[in-house]
Amino acid sequence: MKADYQILIVDDDDSIRSLLAAVLAREGFQTATARNGEEGLDHFRALSPDIVLMDIRMPGISGLEAMRAMLELRPGASVILMTAYADLETAVQAIKSGVFDFVIKPFDLAEISLLVNRAYQIREMHREIGLLKHELSEGFRFNRIITRDPAMLALCESVVRIAPSSATVVIHGESGVGKELLATSLHYHSPRAERPFVKVNCGAIPEGLLESEFFGHEKGAFTGAIARRTGRFEHADGGTLFLDEIGELPLPLQVKLLRVIQDREFERVGGNKTIPVDVRLVVATNRDLEAMVAAGTFRSDLYYRLNVVSLAVPPLRQRPADIQPLASHFLRKFTTEHGRELDTFDDHALAIMQRYPWPGNVRELSNAVERAVVMSTGTTIFAEDLPLPIVQASRNNPSREPGPRTLKEQVHEFEAGAILQALERNQGNRSHTATELGISRRALLYKLHEFNLDGDACAKAGADCE
Repeated sequence: MKADYQILIVDDDDSIRSLLAAVLAREGFQTATARNGEEGLDHFRALSPDIVLMDIRMPGISGLEAMRAMLELRPGASVILMTAYADLETAVQAIKSGVFDFVIKPFDLAEISLLVNRAYQIREMHREIGLLKHELSEGFRFNRIITRDPAMLALCESVVRIAPSSATVVIHGESGVGKELLATSLHYHSPRAERPFVKVNCGAIPEGLLESEFFGHEKGAFTGAIARRTGRFEHADGGTLFLDEIGELPLPLQVKLLRVIQDREFERVGGNKTIPVDVRLVVATNRDLEAMVAAGTFRSDLYYRLNVVSLAVPPLRQRPADIQPLASHFLRKFTTEHGRELDTFDDHALAIMQRYPWPGNVRELSNAVERAVVMSTGTTIFAEDLPLPIVQASRNNPSREPGPRTLKEQVHEFEAGAILQALERNQGNRSHTATELGISRRALLYKLHEFNLDGDACAKAGADCE
C-alpha cells in the first residue's frame, strides 16, 4: 500500500519541497523533506525511505554524490534526480551510478507523479516476487512432503545432508514417483535457493534442438536463428539445473555435457565466446544407466561424473503407508480446484486404492483421485467413482477383494464387460458396436468415457476405433 511507502524529497528550494510533499501526500504516500545533501543523507539513514526525489545542484555535496552514498548504504533504494540543466554528461554519470530516473526542471507535476508511481509499482512487484519465492521455498520444506514410509523419511534425511553441497546428484526411480519434487527440495534447501531452479526434460525436446536448448545460440547460427538466444545453462547460472530423463540424451550431446561439467564453461551454438557458468546439476532417470553404459548407449565417463551422489525413490507399491495420506491430500487439492464439497473416502474405496499396485505411482494416484472428485455425486468418494481399471484390478484377484460390491458397481462392471466384448467382436468399430448393443453411437462414446475405456478398449480390440 502507498501509505507504507515513504518518499524523501531533497531540494534547497523551499517552495519545491513543500509543493512536492503536498502533491505526493495527496496521492497517499508518506513524505519527509531535507534542504541539502548532508541533511538528505542523515534522513536517509534514519528513515530508510523507499523512494528519493533529489535535486542534483545543491550547496555542499551534490545530489549525485548523495545518491552514490545512499545506494552504498542501501542498493535497493529508488532515487529520482532533478536538475535544471539538461547535461548529457551528468545524465550518463547518474545512469552509471544507479539512478532510477531523472527529470528536467521546470517539470510537470504529472511527470513527477508518473515517475514516483512507476518506482512504487516496480518496488511492489519486486516485493511480491520475493514473497512468491519465499512461499515456493516454504512449499518444498520437508514437513510438506507427504510420507509415512520409513524409506522415504530416510531419503528426506539424506537430501538434508546433501543439499548444502554442490555435488552432482542422480535421482533414480520409476515414472511418477516424485523425482522432480525431490530435485526441487534439494534446490530449496541449498545455498542456491535464491537463484534459479531450471528444469529440462531431455526426452521431450527433439534431438536437433537439444544443444541450442542447453547452450543457446547466436543469431544466424542455423536456419531460423533470427536472434541470439540464451540457453538453460545460462538461465541456471548460480542456481540448479535439473535434467529429467537424462538417459534419453543422445551420445553427441553427452560429450558436450561432460565438457561443461569438467570445465564449467561452454559456447553458444554458432558462437566462439567462452561463457563461464556456475551450476549445480541434478539429473533424474527411470532407466538403468549402468546397463546403458554396458550397452554403449551412455558414456561411462559422463556416468561417473554425474553419479557423485545417488538417490533412489521407491515406487508407491512399496510404500503402502503413503497411499492414504497422499489420497487425502489430493482429495483436498482437487475439491478446491473443482469447487466440490467432498471430505472423505468410503472404506471400500480406500481399501481398493490401498491394494492396487499403482504402476503409474503417485502421478496415477493423483489422476485417479481427480477423476473421482469430478465423477462423484455426493460428499464421499465411493468405489464406483474410481477409474474402472483400478476397481477391476482389485476384483481380478479374489484374495485381494476388499469387501462387498454395491449394485451400482456390479451393473457398471457388467456394462463395461459387455462393451469390451462387443468391441472385440466388431474389431473396435464403434458404430457397429453401438448397433449390436442397441444404443446410439453417442451413448456408446459416453459409456466408454464413463468407464474410462476410451483408449484401453481400442487397444484391446486391436483396431482404430472409427
